[in-house]
Amino acid sequence: MARIVVIDGPSGAGKSTVSRLVAERLGFQYLDTGALYRALALHLVRKGKMPEDSEEAISEAVKDAEIKLEKERVFLNGEDVSDTIRTPEAGHNASVFSAKKPVRDSLLKLQRDAGRYYDVVAEGRDMATVVFPDAGVKIYLDASREGRARRRYSQLAEKGMPITMEEAIRDVRERDFRDSNRELAPLKKADDATYIDSTDMPLEDVVAAILLEAGRIYP
Repeated sequence: MARIVVIDGPSGAGKSTVSRLVAERLGFQYLDTGALYRALALHLVRKGKMPEDSEEAISEAVKDAEIKLEKERVFLNGEDVSDTIRTPEAGHNASVFSAKKPVRDSLLKLQRDAGRYYDVVAEGRDMATVVFPDAGVKIYLDASREGRARRRYSQLAEKGMPITMEEAIRDVRERDFRDSNRELAPLKKADDATYIDSTDMPLEDVVAAILLEAGRIYP
């Protein structure tokens, strides 16, 4: 297995930004698993599927989904959907469909293959507990709900997407509940993961803390 750093945590904790910077500093590849789930959820919506559909129906629908990550771009069946999957609706759909076993099963091999052939920094909800349980470095990145909602609001506002602070707080609360209470691969801190609360930490301090841990394991 290649060298693997995994960063789990709830929505809005800053995982994507931190993971990109850590990967860049280490010279590893960045594995954006959230983009994979968003792309597959987009595929299912386009196929007319609903979260309440049977596992058989969803399993059949994911068979013709081809998802590729090329640097910062995401491709679904050859189409660049990098911007399409960054809307609040896409995030909601990804959170809902990610609780389905056929969805998680279909992406598991793709994620593990990345860790088999490349040194990676992978971020998500179950990287340390399910996808890469043997990863050398495991981080659980957290932040207060209010702090995560502010980040969510700022991110979408910068992209010109209409959202209120109240909607951002509600979105974070709902995603926390779904991610933590789903039956399949719920969000939780791995027993051997290092916990980091980024609420009041500058970005560079968060990155430095993870690099310090990575340097201890991968000198």
